[in-house]
Amino acid sequence: MAAVAVPKGVPVSSRKVAVLGTRYADLGIEEEILGPLDVSLVLGDGGSASEILAVAADAEVVLAGSRPRFDAAVLAGLGCRGIVRYGIGVDTIDLAAATSRGIAVARVSDYGTEAVAFHAVATAMALFRRLPEADAALRGGAWGVAGVRPLHLPSASIAGVVGYGRIGRQAAHYLRGLGFTVLAHDEYVEVPEGDGVRSASLDEVLSTGDVVTLHAPGDPSGRALLGPQELGRMKEGSVLVNTSRGSLVDLPALLAALAAGRPRFAALDVFPAEPVDTSVFEPVADRVLLTPHMAWYTEESEADMRRKAAAEAARLLRGEPLREPVV
Repeated sequence: MAAVAVPKGVPVSSRKVAVLGTRYADLGIEEEILGPLDVSLVLGDGGSASEILAVAADAEVVLAGSRPRFDAAVLAGLGCRGIVRYGIGVDTIDLAAATSRGIAVARVSDYGTEAVAFHAVATAMALFRRLPEADAALRGGAWGVAGVRPLHLPSASIAGVVGYGRIGRQAAHYLRGLGFTVLAHDEYVEVPEGDGVRSASLDEVLSTGDVVTLHAPGDPSGRALLGPQELGRMKEGSVLVNTSRGSLVDLPALLAALAAGRPRFAALDVFPAEPVDTSVFEPVADRVLLTPHMAWYTEESEADMRRKAAAEAARLLRGEPLREPVV
């Protein structure tokens, strides 16, 4: 990791850190970490190029949520030495342009492991147990189990985990605890034999999994991991969960696959474009469980992310090596 040089002759009192595109009730965490550096924190929505520049043009560091877009033109108008993303994704930043202008880019990737894995398994189990259907049927006047047959025990079922990084391993741990036989597939990470999880091909995971949960990184080209052919190989009646990247699943293909029952249900927390237009799901509304990109969120995981992002901003201001640089 390379150190970031601090320009000489900059009065400490003139230092500004811009916080863009967040909805935090206050900036107490950021003030606690950055306050000792005698910087002023300025807050902005960052929803457009003009809004970004109005707030952050003279900032030394920018702390950014997912909404602000830093294209080449915006970066040209900034005088900052670095941008720190609250979170993992840096697709909102033109990395090549940042590199050419000497603007460091950093992110926070090691937060929310427990929260995302818990959300994935919780939504998977709601659909595996067919709770939304049972609730709707009861409210519609039905009684009994006829409308939700067949149901199966976890101990008689297979769960597939695609992507075996931090979050995938945590999800596998939860699923094993519930009694599932767990298969895992990862193109880049070896599945340890001692985890009680069997390594499998993507085809085996899709064709045998009663539940399949995605925790893989997106393809840089934007190519979907699951297109019509892959979805067509899924087990009839199965549940697909995506809390990772909206680009992992070809959405039109998924809508057709849900109508065909392979998979029968899907729980989606991420989408190719956000906020999502939920009207596209109306033809299969009874087969999808949608949440608003919230899997990462708990009070604890949000605080952890904010502390790590603010600490990275402090490293930029002090000219220290970054903990997780992208540029």
